[in-house]
Parts: sequence; structure tokens; C-alpha cells
Amino acid sequence: MNKIKLKSVIVLNNDTQNSLAASIGISPQTLSSKINERQGSEFTQTEIKTIKEKYSLSAEEVDEIFFNNFVSLKDTKQTA
Repeated sequence: MNKIKLKSVIVLNNDTQNSLAASIGISPQTLSSKINERQGSEFTQTEIKTIKEKYSLSAEEVDEIFFNNFVSLKDTKQTA
């Protein structure tokens, strides 16, 4: 999951994580766990659909956020 992209979508829509959590019917703590993928927490299909509709995300944006494994530059090893 690309948590940076999801957080940017929330901010760009003048929203908060607390508001998003309420919209998808979970606690802010549960949302945080899902965003940070703590203890195997993942978004359900229904939650992803709700987020997609709330922020008018394209299918490509949904894929970029929820289904692409995001690797930061610090996680990659450069070889010479």
C-alpha cells in the first residue's frame, strides 16, 4: 500500500483521517492501523470502494494507493 499517496489524497480533499474513519465506519485507531499495515491490517473491498467514491478516485489511483507495493528510495539498494 502507498500510504503517502493516500494521506496526500486526504489532505488535497481538505479532509482528515478522523473524518475518513467516520465515513468508512471504523475508529481513527483502526484507520491508522490499516494505513500503516500494522499486524496485518488491510482495507476491505467495501472500505476501498467508499474511499474511491468519497474522493472521486479513478481506478488507476485506487490501484496506485491500495494494490501497488510502494517501495521508498530508502528501501532500495543501489548497486554500482
